[in-house]
Amino acid sequence: MAKRKTPPSPAYILGVGLTKFTKPRGKIDYTELGFEAGIKALLDARINYDDVDQGIACYCYGDSTCGQRVFYQFGMTQIPIVNVNNNCSTGSTGLAMAREKVAYGAAECVMVVGFEKMSAGSLRSAWGDRVSPTGTTWEMMREVRGLTAAPGAAQMFGNAGREYMEKYGAETRDFAEIARVNHAHSAKNPYSQFRDVYTLDEILSSPMLHEPLTKLQCCPTSDGGAAAIVVSKSFLAARPHLRSQAILIAGQCLATDATSLFNRSSISLMGFDMSQYAAKTALEEAGVSAKDVQVCELHDCFSANEMITLDALGLCEPGRAHEMVRKGDITYGGRCVVNPSGGLISKGHPLGATGIAQCAELCWQLRGWADNRLVKGAKVALQHNLGLGGAVVVTVYKRADGRSNEHVASGSDVGYNPAVEARGFTREQVERVRSRTSRSEWALGDTEKKVEARF
Repeated sequence: MAKRKTPPSPAYILGVGLTKFTKPRGKIDYTELGFEAGIKALLDARINYDDVDQGIACYCYGDSTCGQRVFYQFGMTQIPIVNVNNNCSTGSTGLAMAREKVAYGAAECVMVVGFEKMSAGSLRSAWGDRVSPTGTTWEMMREVRGLTAAPGAAQMFGNAGREYMEKYGAETRDFAEIARVNHAHSAKNPYSQFRDVYTLDEILSSPMLHEPLTKLQCCPTSDGGAAAIVVSKSFLAARPHLRSQAILIAGQCLATDATSLFNRSSISLMGFDMSQYAAKTALEEAGVSAKDVQVCELHDCFSANEMITLDALGLCEPGRAHEMVRKGDITYGGRCVVNPSGGLISKGHPLGATGIAQCAELCWQLRGWADNRLVKGAKVALQHNLGLGGAVVVTVYKRADGRSNEHVASGSDVGYNPAVEARGFTREQVERVRSRTSRSEWALGDTEKKVEARF
């Protein structure tokens, strides 16, 4: 993100919504995922769709106007709707775009909905008749480290882990410990695709994909949806009763790669330098340092990426991420709780929804709602969402009222605590938040009935 010539006006996350993340089986369509997450976000924000000025749809796998297909189910109010694809950072890219619109006066209220209906198995390109956007990255990896029969992403991130071991002394067990912690965290997240807890030995003895990465250190493909409502200072000021639940985007940076991407380092090849730059920029804007961060949602597509990213974000001293892991400083009772949601490794990774789901978890943490996994006393939260190719978004969050999460925010119109219960909604609730002036039952079709049937 280019250096801003004028400071942005405040922008806030007013509402969030999430579906359960599930194994891709082709049983739930993207229209249902987007609808469920969106209705929950509108209820959480306590607004009607008529209040929304613009819509942003985030997904990687789908035709070009899937966003309109999802948003029309809430209403057909003729607002601008754009469709975003930025690889694995798609969801947080949508959030960054929404923040820019709000911060510079283009909108008062922007709704961001991310969804993904994926295929089972490892990620693969949908286009075999053209050059891959990550082809130059793949060729650099091949030239420096060679190729194996392992899935491509596991090779690339695994090689970054190997380099971290060679340069700084990390060991295989350190990467497995990262996965052990994330699986342990996910047991308390009702939205997680996997909620099983494993011992360190079980993780180490799971099938080896590409050393140091075993199967239980790799994120799965997932179906899922997430949504967020981003609003302006004036929008929030007109609704003072919602201030305690509003989460300030205190700092944010959307960045892409530097020339160091191709410096023949396997760590740099995985976006280390752009993550480092984005973190520095976002933290400076927020007026805090990495030492102030108490809770972090980090893009752990593989345990190796969490290792190098702890370093890139400044959560540890350079080259000492493995020491942070060994000390227990990535979990409760340690320096900073990383991925209280379970992270991508265990929660799942529906590409378009991932960044918004990270945002939802941190909003619940700062509101004081994540009762069963709360990082007590947290005032500053950090989000990191990475996509090879490449793009990264790092965001710093604080509460709008400046308090810590020991002061619990007022409840949600969802009717239960969405941080600890993955439930649904009633028809009356749907009626309350869909457009009052410009709704189409033809556009909605049977989506609502399908979603309600799952509850």
